[in-house]
Amino acid sequence: MIGATVHPIRRESPILVALLVDRDPDTRRMYAEYLTQASYRVDEAEEGREALAKALAIQPDVIITETRLPGISGLDLCAILRRDPATQRTPIIVVTGDSFAGDVARAERAGADVVLVKPCLAETLDNEIRRLVMQSGELRERGRTVRERMHEQLVKSDSLLERSRERRKMLSSTHDRHDTTTPPLQPPALHCPTCDQALRYLRSHIGGVSAQNPEQWDYYECIAGCGTFQYRERTRKVRRV
Repeated sequence: MIGATVHPIRRESPILVALLVDRDPDTRRMYAEYLTQASYRVDEAEEGREALAKALAIQPDVIITETRLPGISGLDLCAILRRDPATQRTPIIVVTGDSFAGDVARAERAGADVVLVKPCLAETLDNEIRRLVMQSGELRERGRTVRERMHEQLVKSDSLLERSRERRKMLSSTHDRHDTTTPPLQPPALHCPTCDQALRYLRSHIGGVSAQNPEQWDYYECIAGCGTFQYRERTRKVRRV
């Protein structure tokens, strides 16, 4: 989060369409306000599935995404967009709180053109967007065509999102997926795979495809500050989230 508001300088340039993806509404609002003042047209998404639907529907000039997203992670989102012919050339900027070299390398392998580490100034983000878009005249021309079809494509995006919501609602009615601190299976005592300190149990998520085939994921945090970890009861594997 930026302590003081920085007002961008408006530029005489074509309007760029930016898709801003972050689960934190304050972060989205900060970047969206700056980019809007800088003459961008900004669309937003708070989770991976919504971002994928909007990216395919509106085909923005640039996509800015966090790595830790509900639904589909930011890295998986990058990989999917890179495989789709409609978005494989779209510039993708990953803004992440994971500053380790391995985390940055994973984002680049997934398809990110630029990886920025939080806290990241909105002005820095603006400069990177314009640098990437200016590298490709093809992207600028495609952006112009896409904006002319914006209304039709947004309607298509809303339809996809509504069908997704109905599908999730139907699944929820047959299986109670929920978070709890009293799960059916006792969470094990674990140690941090990074520093070997004891992990503190936070909560569990009960999910799975059906009530007959439930799954349990346990969440922990490292008391030494290495981050949050997930333990999957079925596979007995620990991973950082």
